[in-house]
Amino acid sequence: MSDEKNLEQELNELLTEGEPISEEERREEGRRRLPPRYEVRIQTELDPIVEETLQYRKMAKELDDRYDQYLKKTGHVDKEKSEEN
Repeated sequence: MSDEKNLEQELNELLTEGEPISEEERREEGRRRLPPRYEVRIQTELDPIVEETLQYRKMAKELDDRYDQYLKKTGHVDKEKSEEN
């Protein structure tokens, strides 16, 4: 029991040591932690989801065909799937 109290006391000392942070510094820290307002998006030639799906379909058969609609939306047709139908 005393070991736990000693550990808690040491942890408390470690966390409270140092200079106290002013209100202005806390606000500035809060501003730095906010996510950015803007996102940068880059349009690519290849869709990684489509490419990966096609590679997985070469290795194994998909049981529920859940990516078929996504492939249709992107305009990609799986050659093996189209040959089966």
